Parts: sequence; C-alpha cells; structure tokens
Amino acid sequence: MKQEIIIAGFGGQGVLSMGKILAYSGLTEGMEVSWMPSYGPEQRGGTANVTVILSDSPISSPILNQYDIAIILNQPSMNKFESKVKQGGILIYDGYGINDETKRKDIRVYRIDAMDTATEMQNDKVFNMLILGGLLKVSPMVKLENVLLGLKKSLPERHHKLLPMNEAAIRRGMEIIKEI
Repeated sequence: MKQEIIIAGFGGQGVLSMGKILAYSGLTEGMEVSWMPSYGPEQRGGTANVTVILSDSPISSPILNQYDIAIILNQPSMNKFESKVKQGGILIYDGYGINDETKRKDIRVYRIDAMDTATEMQNDKVFNMLILGGLLKVSPMVKLENVLLGLKKSLPERHHKLLPMNEAAIRRGMEIIKEI
C-alpha cells in the first residue's frame, strides 16, 4: 500500500497540520512516512501545500509529480494540482472559494462543504478536521484511533481540551463528503 497525497490551500486553513496528523498516524501504524511542507513567506493568506506519502515499503523520494489523492482548498491550488492527480485517483475539494470545478472524468471527485459546516458549528478552527474526516471516509488509509493519537501529538498540551471537539469534526466530515 502506498498513498501519495497533496493537500493544498491558503495558509491558515490548517493544510500543514492536516498533513502532520496524517504523518503521525502513519508512523503510529508502523508505516514509512514522508511529510514535506511548502509555503510562501506570507504563510497566513498565502498559498501552502504539503505532500504526504504513507507506505508499507521504503519511500525513495518525497518529491512527486503526480498524486493518488489531491485535497484542494482554493482555486489557485485547483488550477495547479488538478492535472497532477493520477488517472483513477481522488480529488477532494471544499466548495467554498472554488469557482471552476474539475471537468476530469478519469478520477473520482468529491466535494465537502467544510467551510459552511464549520460556520454552522460556529468554529472555523475545525475546518481542517472536517476535511480530514472526509478524506478518511473516502480513503481509510489510517485508523481513526491513530488519527486521534496523531492529533494529540501535534497539538500543544494546553490545547488538549479541544480534542473532543476535533474528533466530533472529523466524524462530521465523514458524514458530509459527497461524490460528484
């Protein structure tokens, strides 16, 4: 099993955190893992992406030109990464801020209205956990209990009181993702 994933959006959307949680989850399950962030100097508001590779065999390079899964959270990222999803791969996008939906027919496409749901939940900080839940529903590459361990490891201890809220958001994300 090998999953090559790109998560891309604006800085401040939790892109890098989502990737880190996936990486920790894979490590917990004994997988080979690569986590490679990329962001501009502006960070919050600028573009950010992270490549995560989870594999049951050694990873030869963290640099990828194509992906099994692309999680797209803004239009510039859609423009850049849509064509880089492998044939038969998965593209997941948040409907908020995406003006031009994909026209590709050779991949599976899912929409998750995470921004709208986070607003309904009155907590925009759970946006990335909603997305992560949607990903795990579509491609359960790691176990939920290990994702929760990865979340705990990535959050500072002073924020551990937020773990139940984040778990609820992950579970909600599993409910709201829809195939297009």
